[in-house]
Amino acid sequence: MLKLPHTSVIEGNQVRWGCLGQGPALVALHGTPFSAQVWRRIIPHLCADRTVYFYDMPGYGQSEKREGQDVSLGVQNTVLAGLFAEWNLNKPDVLAHDFGGATALRACYLNGLRYRSLTIFDAVALAPWGSPFVQHVRQHQEAFAGMPSYMHEALLRAYLQTSANVPLTQEAMGIYAEPWIGPVGQPAFYRQIAQMDQRYTDDIEGLFGVMDCPVTVLWGTEDAWIPFAKGKELAAKISEAPLVPIWGAGHLVQEDRPEAIVAAVLKTIRLTGDC
Repeated sequence: MLKLPHTSVIEGNQVRWGCLGQGPALVALHGTPFSAQVWRRIIPHLCADRTVYFYDMPGYGQSEKREGQDVSLGVQNTVLAGLFAEWNLNKPDVLAHDFGGATALRACYLNGLRYRSLTIFDAVALAPWGSPFVQHVRQHQEAFAGMPSYMHEALLRAYLQTSANVPLTQEAMGIYAEPWIGPVGQPAFYRQIAQMDQRYTDDIEGLFGVMDCPVTVLWGTEDAWIPFAKGKELAAKISEAPLVPIWGAGHLVQEDRPEAIVAAVLKTIRLTGDC
């Protein structure tokens, strides 16, 4: 497990974060409904070349969860900009997945953050997105938040499994489920789903163009959450390089094929130097 021993207050939220390694900075952004623990099998392989910063987004993992909290994509890019300032970062490498991908793109196009390189995969970035399950929860958030815990836990575990192409280990399932269980976690799980809104990616989709840094777009060929075709479309919009398929991986590539992410990041940072 990655340790997140530090707490910073950003945009009124207590944000837990950690840092490992040496050398130039790299920031890792997780997606939903996950946490920084998605990087536990990846960051150790990057620490010889990069100082890696990782954090739990507000409303996720070990970071603050509270009633009435804004945990939408509309706030996450501002939180990221605040963390860049807190960490005194200038053009770090960025590694981003799912909502983390949307956050990295929004922070670039709306907040003016710049990156040395961007490795982005299975990202929420292009319309349409939002599964039938997400749409149903958005309409009935209170009913889901108040369901008996045994029903919630069964639904949660079934939902998490759909993110991977291979069965999640008992350890992995426990890591990803734990933050969403109990009187704080259960309503927080449905809160973040209820706040999913395509308008936050619509805000930037029209701004997309080849970025001013090396961009590697990866995608699991078996992603059941965001179709592989969306990866091709995104790569064509923001990168000079074609999409890199990750064969046999679902949406949660960190569990299905972590070595593919490590290889892609190391290739990119070695091309940019300083390692």
